[in-house]
Amino acid sequence: MTPHPPATTVPVNAAAPRVSHAVAALALSLLLGLQPITTDVYLPALPMLARALDAPMSAVQLTMSALILAFGVAQMFWGPMADRIGRRPVLLAGLALYAVSSVGCALAESIATLVAWRVVQGAAMSAGVVCARAVVRDLYEPVEGAQVMALALSGLGAIALAGPLAGGMAAASWGWRGPLALVVGVAALTLAFIAWRLPETLQHRNPRATQLRPLLHQWVQVGQHPVFVAWAALVACSYGGLFTILAGSSFVYMDTLGLSPGRYGAAMAAGSLSYLVGTLVCRRWIARLGMAGAVRRGAWFTLAAGVSIAALALLGVHGLWALLLPQCLFLFGHGILQPCGQAGVVAPFPRAAGAASALAGLVLALVAFGVGRWLGMALDGSVRPLAFGVAFWSALTCTVAWTLVQRLSR
Repeated sequence: MTPHPPATTVPVNAAAPRVSHAVAALALSLLLGLQPITTDVYLPALPMLARALDAPMSAVQLTMSALILAFGVAQMFWGPMADRIGRRPVLLAGLALYAVSSVGCALAESIATLVAWRVVQGAAMSAGVVCARAVVRDLYEPVEGAQVMALALSGLGAIALAGPLAGGMAAASWGWRGPLALVVGVAALTLAFIAWRLPETLQHRNPRATQLRPLLHQWVQVGQHPVFVAWAALVACSYGGLFTILAGSSFVYMDTLGLSPGRYGAAMAAGSLSYLVGTLVCRRWIARLGMAGAVRRGAWFTLAAGVSIAALALLGVHGLWALLLPQCLFLFGHGILQPCGQAGVVAPFPRAAGAASALAGLVLALVAFGVGRWLGMALDGSVRPLAFGVAFWSALTCTVAWTLVQRLSR
């Protein structure tokens, strides 16, 4: 059952605010784009950082996995808080903290200090992402929300396309601190735009949203809802494959295959372009086939990516194209699956969108943290850990897409 609305709510706006699709999509692109900006721009600097700070692989991977874990756990605070006091104050506070922590990362003098600031950065970043999903549910019904989310993720794809290129150039010019300095600029830009153009979208505050007992009860109800389970599992599994690429590709492409930071950034940008095209296709397929139908088709690209990257690795084909082409296939499928999943996890919960978004984010973060810790042990100078990791998550993603998600349409 859908969780019952609280007995008492406090009106914020008499009616839903008028926010154009263009403004909403741009705001969502910037907020959701914080996640790839925080990870993708930084990727070309990872091998350089390891050498500059004399850090072991496990510690370097922790700068990624600890950030994602903090990102997921903090959503359990920001989501209910956004339901209680509104989206806008949570966004402004979170973005301000994100900007401060980004400066701390750029100035860090040791791997321990960098990990600590990355934890703060991940916790702050989660305010933007969890509120972005909730804003979609505040303004739109599920199908329209999925279409707006697809438009927003097209903008996110453009950000993700530019990120690795900019990060590669910054790393080549200024060393490992260069990409982190770019993140500071993005943080300031996002904070300024949200403060300027995005109004409060929550129509009714829930004063009980942060009370522990009702909150736990609400999370249990959300976590047991079959719609939430299906979409959250899809989002988490597909992101597991993406995070395998994010956390492992720089070492494989640069250390094993010998790419420069600039060429590695271009390789990652090719994947981002595939993701962008996937989001555009997603918008058309949602209109024609519905969300479950779009997922059913999109999962074939995910399967093709997993099978091809694993088969080529087993056959000993270790050229750049043997990784890059399956990676592009995977990211194309990811661009179709993610808009549906992001809208789907909050669809049944118009009065608890923040809590539902937070719970989905926690599941995703736990998966990514596990991937990061595994890669810290598994990366061995060959392409196989990366290839087999992507194949594993591709198989799980397709299983969810063709079973749990399809049952929703019936």
